[in-house]
Amino acid sequence: MAEMMEVTEPQTSPYDKELEEILKLTWGQQVRQDIFQRWTQGKPSHLCVNGISKFSLPGFCFSDDEPTALVQFDGGPCAVLAPMQAYIIKHIVNNKSIDDDWKKAEVDEQNHLLCKAACDILCQATAGCDILKFVHIDDKVVCLEHSQFHSMLKVEQVNKDSMETFINNHISFMRDTFGILLFLYTVMRSKGLVKLKEEICDLGVSLIDKEFGYGSQSLINMMITGQAVCNVFNNDQVVAGYKLQGIEKQSEVGFMTLLEHLRYCQVGSYLKNPCNPIWVLGSETHLTVLFSFDQNLVHKETQVDVARRTFKLFDQGGNNFISTQSLKPLLEKLDLVSDDEYVNLMSSKLDSEGLGIILMPSFMEEFFSEQETRTPDIFVVFHYNGQPRSNSNSKVTYIEGNAIIQESDVICISEDNNLQSCLQSKWPYIEIQWKGNITPSIN
Repeated sequence: MAEMMEVTEPQTSPYDKELEEILKLTWGQQVRQDIFQRWTQGKPSHLCVNGISKFSLPGFCFSDDEPTALVQFDGGPCAVLAPMQAYIIKHIVNNKSIDDDWKKAEVDEQNHLLCKAACDILCQATAGCDILKFVHIDDKVVCLEHSQFHSMLKVEQVNKDSMETFINNHISFMRDTFGILLFLYTVMRSKGLVKLKEEICDLGVSLIDKEFGYGSQSLINMMITGQAVCNVFNNDQVVAGYKLQGIEKQSEVGFMTLLEHLRYCQVGSYLKNPCNPIWVLGSETHLTVLFSFDQNLVHKETQVDVARRTFKLFDQGGNNFISTQSLKPLLEKLDLVSDDEYVNLMSSKLDSEGLGIILMPSFMEEFFSEQETRTPDIFVVFHYNGQPRSNSNSKVTYIEGNAIIQESDVICISEDNNLQSCLQSKWPYIEIQWKGNITPSIN
């Protein structure tokens, strides 16, 4: 049986007392040593310092075979690594074209990309905060015992406007020992315990699963959007009298999940249509990243997007229709003409058979047909999976594919292609021809 130990109270300054509570939110009341080691990127190299045996662990580590791709050595930390990779890609996509030699990066460029991605994640998680709290340790080489590690944690306050300079000057805290955990704790400590408790839906469930070590949806959402909520739909919803918090705005990078194909959840447009053509993909056990340089795949939220999102507020069953009685409040919410005479006219037109329902396509065609945006039919995508064992020849590299949106009314279901099933939650008729005819794994 794996060793279980109490979370050790960190030796911090009095004002950092809440770090202890943050550690409990992360791990629960106990930390399992094997899971903790996985989150340290557990591929240690043995060192001897002053006659004492210690271990050096990699933090955010780039692939030797793909210099801008992060490596994940074992299961668990993809909840931090995949979002970080997505924000690294964001800076590549926004500053280079697909025709550039965008895959190359020396150490300085790697550090620059890592710094930019860290700033993005921190900024959105700490909206409204002027002071950030960087969690670090003094020694770069420490032993593997989680209790010793947590006893060494310290917190340093940094003005938000100095954040990028600070990270640049201390990039080793991310690339050296325990970098992933130190960054996770920095995001949470900077966000603050009060805000975390407001957003996390079940404070009794740790952000890192006690048995399997994977990150919760709250942790994933925090890294992707800055919100530590556990739901992936748009905005707040009231279900059976309970208010459930969702994603409050269009995200910088997106999220799709195989669990939607399996009907366990429904991802909202804020995550499916992010500001950048980059999506973190979720399987049942792992997170990977899909991205493209084609900016036409995404767009800032339009009136059409607002209309669809608002329509769904009145379509509680998710059946793609509303009752005719909902037409008037829907028009009011969209600031369209909503006097009774006009509503009755539109009800008769949109429900010509008198069924008492109005279909979304009919509504959109009537009010927003000239504003529809169109996804490209053909585009190039790339897939990233940070686990060597999930890549060909155990080398972490991007896999390129040519995507086609088929003109069809029939969705092709492929039970043995989890990646396609995941992507069909956004593009129902997508097919991708992958280079080398090897479909990437999302596990």
